[in-house]
Amino acid sequence: MTESIATSVGFVHLRVHTAYSLLEGALPIKKLAKLATADRQPALAMTDTGNLFGAMEFSEVMAENGIQPIIGCQLAVDFADGFEPGGKGLEKGSLADLVLLAATEEGYWNLVRLVSRSYTQTEPGLTPRVLADAFAASAAGLIALTGSWGGPLDQALRAGQGATADLRLQRLLAIFGDRLYIEIQRHGLPDEHRVEPRLLDLAYKHDVPIVATNEALFPTAGDFEAHEVLRAIAEGRTISEPGTRRLSAEHYFRSRKEMVALFADLPEAVANTVEIALRCSYRPPKRSPILPRFVELGADGAPLSEPELLRRKAHEGLGLRLAKQGLAPGVSGEDYLKRLDYELGVIEKMKYPGYFLIVADFIQWAKAEGIPVGPGRGSGAGSVVAWALTITDLDPLRFGLLFERFLNPERVSMPDFDID
Repeated sequence: MTESIATSVGFVHLRVHTAYSLLEGALPIKKLAKLATADRQPALAMTDTGNLFGAMEFSEVMAENGIQPIIGCQLAVDFADGFEPGGKGLEKGSLADLVLLAATEEGYWNLVRLVSRSYTQTEPGLTPRVLADAFAASAAGLIALTGSWGGPLDQALRAGQGATADLRLQRLLAIFGDRLYIEIQRHGLPDEHRVEPRLLDLAYKHDVPIVATNEALFPTAGDFEAHEVLRAIAEGRTISEPGTRRLSAEHYFRSRKEMVALFADLPEAVANTVEIALRCSYRPPKRSPILPRFVELGADGAPLSEPELLRRKAHEGLGLRLAKQGLAPGVSGEDYLKRLDYELGVIEKMKYPGYFLIVADFIQWAKAEGIPVGPGRGSGAGSVVAWALTITDLDPLRFGLLFERFLNPERVSMPDFDID
C-alpha cells in the first residue's frame, strides 16, 4: 500500500453494525449507504453480531453506490481457557467477540461455515458461539480484528489478567498470522482509556499491527438516547437500570475526518484501515434462489420428477379435501379440477413445483407435531394447490379468492407463503 493512497482515503469503517444486528444495530443498510456516500467513503465493512443476514443486501446496495462492500461478522468465540468474565448478562465460560472480515472468496465461505456452525453446534438457549480451536481449519481468507470491548484481549485486560490476554493473542497469531490486527477504539469510555496502553504494549511486544475502529451502532450522536431504549427492550430492563455494556453517544457513524483527527497520535492505526480494505477483494454476487431438489421414489424405485410428484399429491389432496368439506355452493367438482390443473400448469411453467412440495412438507410436519400454523394469510390463500396440499386451510373457490394474486406468469417473482 502506498502512503498516498492511505493519505487520500484517510479512514475506512471496519466495525459497522447494520439493523441486522438485531435489537442492537440501528443503521438500515440504505441509510448507511447515504451516510457513506455523503462522506465520500470508498469502502465499508459490515460486521453484524452473530449473523450474515444482511450480507447480500449490503453487498448489492454498497456496490450500486460505488462503495466497496466488505463482508464481516462479530462472532462469539469460546476460548475454553478457564477465564470467567462474570458480570450481569454474561454467560459463564470464556466467551469473547472476534471480528472476522472476508478478504477472499475462500474467506467468505469459511465465514459462512463458521457462522452456521455457531448456530448448529450451540445448545438451545445459549449465545451461538464457535470454539477457538475451530478456526484452525477455517481461517484461510479471513482477516481477524480482536473485537475491542468484548474481545478476548480487552476482556482479560479489564479483569487484570494480562497473562491470559497474552496467551490469547499468541493463539490468534498462530491461526491468523499477518491477518490479525489489534483493535483500538475511542468512544470516550473509561475502560477504553485504561486498557489502551496495555493493548499497545501487546501489539509492540508481538509485532502485531494495530487498527483504529469505531463501533458504529446508530447514525448520529443525537440518536444515542433512542438507541438506549432499543437496548433496554433487548435486555428486558428499564432505562434507569444499567445495561450489560456501557455505550456512549460516540458509538455513531463518524466521518473519515473525525476518525483521522481522533487518532492523530496513532496514524498507523488509521492507515491500517485502508490497508485492510485493500486486502479485501471479494463480495458475494447476486444470484437467484437455489432450492433443494425434492425427491420421492415411485413404485418402480425410481425418483419421480417434481412436476409429476406435485400433480399426484395435489390431485390426491383435493380429493381428500372435497370428501371431507364438500363442494362450495354453486361450484362443481369439475370446476375444482379445472382450477387445480390451471394452477399446476402455471406452477410448472414458472418452475416452482419443488417450492410447493418443500413448503407442504414442513407445514405438514409442523401440524403433525402440534405446532400452530396459520390457516392462510395473504395472496397464497388463493391457491387451490396450496389448499389441496394443506399448506393453507381456506377453500379459494368457496371464498372467491384469485390465484393470480399469488403467482402470475406476467409478473415473475418468487412465491411467498405467509404461514403465521
